[in-house]
Amino acid sequence: MVATPILTTRQAEELHKSLIAYLTSHSLLTTASSLRSELDLPESSFDSTQTKKYEGLLEKKWTSVIRLQKKILDLESTVASLRQELLSCPPTKTTVDDPVNWLPRSPPRYVLEGHRLPITSVAFHPVFTSLASASEDYTIKIWDWELGELERTLKGHTKAVLDVDYGNKLLASCSSDMSIKLWDPLDGYKNIRTLQGHEHIVSSVRFVPGGNMLVSASKDCSLKLWDVTTGFCVKTILGHVDWVRAVTPSVDGRWLVSTGSDKTVRLWDLAGRGEAECKAVMVGHENYNLCCAIAPATSYNYLSRLAGQDKPPAATNTAEFIATGSRDKQIRLWDSRGNCIRVLTGHDNWVRGLVFHPGGKYLISVADDRTLRCWDLSQEGKCVQTLSGVYDGFVSCIRWAPGVTKDGPTNGEPSTPRTPVTPVRDSFRRSTTTNPSAVQIRCVIATGSVDGPEGKVRIFAS
Repeated sequence: MVATPILTTRQAEELHKSLIAYLTSHSLLTTASSLRSELDLPESSFDSTQTKKYEGLLEKKWTSVIRLQKKILDLESTVASLRQELLSCPPTKTTVDDPVNWLPRSPPRYVLEGHRLPITSVAFHPVFTSLASASEDYTIKIWDWELGELERTLKGHTKAVLDVDYGNKLLASCSSDMSIKLWDPLDGYKNIRTLQGHEHIVSSVRFVPGGNMLVSASKDCSLKLWDVTTGFCVKTILGHVDWVRAVTPSVDGRWLVSTGSDKTVRLWDLAGRGEAECKAVMVGHENYNLCCAIAPATSYNYLSRLAGQDKPPAATNTAEFIATGSRDKQIRLWDSRGNCIRVLTGHDNWVRGLVFHPGGKYLISVADDRTLRCWDLSQEGKCVQTLSGVYDGFVSCIRWAPGVTKDGPTNGEPSTPRTPVTPVRDSFRRSTTTNPSAVQIRCVIATGSVDGPEGKVRIFAS
């Protein structure tokens, strides 16, 4: 049985001439002569002038094939990745009409540039469309995230600014210069107070809901509670034996979760009149812990199943489940008794930031592997979405815009504020209630990263 030729007669003739030209150009004359004889291509029909025309053609064709093969392999890899993402997407619609299932999508609405060094933290104003970003370049920048514009740059720290957080009235920042600064957004972001007391780098700062308290975490192994009206430290919390890198309060201000370089996660009860009581110590990470988040009550239905509980805890229990991220590339989910209920793996580098979806179904993480990942708690923590190719460098932080309600003035805000930096575009206020139905989810996420030597903020919005 004679095989059907792959090449046409003309293509075969071109190939033969290219082979003879290649052999001739490389001084393989005997082989070229033998090939001429077998193919019946004498000098008279294919002379040296014609041979020159075909020199290099075979090599060009060969390198073209190699390039095309690589391009095909790259495209096949991209198609496989997109197919996997498509198959793992939640079946429900994810538009602004369905905020409970909304997830960030590429490309971001804005990429905000201006910091000269990496971004370390971002924070949303509870009312205005302002976003604060902290950077290792010693500055804080205030942006209008709705318009994608820079409003102002705050200077005052003498070393890297490591964290920022908005309260009801003030913006707080902390720094490697061992200080905490308070800024007044209603007075042109004037630095109204500097809090001193930590003996080393201050790595994290958060306003405690329900009062005028601020909590800070430091490399001096301590947490401190501050009265922002007086600037006095009212309580020092000891227990960690190494750098405390992150702290976060519960929505009602009763609980604190802290974590850091001692690889432990600690749950603190502030309800007592005396010292803060450590209710649980969680151990399991194999490297330094970098971030932590307290799950909202809307997540209890999903997390209680992972914990093997018969029914979810009451929504009034505001620190039932916790998530932590570490340099061991893992995310761990914990219950309030200190049990690890799930380990989420998928990141290829240090996990830097975590945020629970206000709808309760998802946990979102960012890491030094230059990705943002969405984990579906209703599917036992399965990674259902990965944003890759969006960032050029490490992703250091993430925040979700605060939920809002329409029933009255903002918590702690005067009814007629002084001239705000950003115009008020709605009458919403941030809600600290534990009733999910009272909160309207705002589908806006901000992340900070390092892209080359610079820091960039990305806004993902519906």
